[in-house]
Amino acid sequence: MKERTRINRDFFDRDVLDVAPDLLGKRIVITGNVSNPSGYTITETEAYRGEDDLACHASKGRTGRTATMYRHGGVLYVYLVYGMHWMLNIVTGSPGEPQAVLIRGVEGISGPGRLTRAMEIDKKHNGLDLCTSPLIWLEDCKTVKTFQTTPRIGIDYAGPVWKSKPWRFVVVDF
Repeated sequence: MKERTRINRDFFDRDVLDVAPDLLGKRIVITGNVSNPSGYTITETEAYRGEDDLACHASKGRTGRTATMYRHGGVLYVYLVYGMHWMLNIVTGSPGEPQAVLIRGVEGISGPGRLTRAMEIDKKHNGLDLCTSPLIWLEDCKTVKTFQTTPRIGIDYAGPVWKSKPWRFVVVDF
């Protein structure tokens, strides 16, 4: 079994299109009590790449809601959609470059709203740093042998160019 180590800042301080597929197979560890953490292996991600990407929240510029996306890589961007589902995103790249990866699925749980409900992720997690937080972090765990890319889901509002980008990454085999 591969030894698990917390992922460091260098992993996150890269372009979102490099980080999103590399997150597949990584383990999200979350706990309110460090002696009893729960882990979830990432199986599906989606990339959102800055102010030019019309599907990205940052396409409208820096706002109170998107300010977290302008921080350094490794910070969590958590927001509420449809007034009922929390979305878990990981900021990537350098400060001032608003990029983030939406975690769409983990082993055994498909759907970003379902996984945040299972993990009890909500607004209190927004802005937490995966590299330093005692409550949540990522570990290098499984090696993904095969993954597929597909267009992103649920972003028709962004127009045909942006909704057809193959920026969704899904594990086929570990």
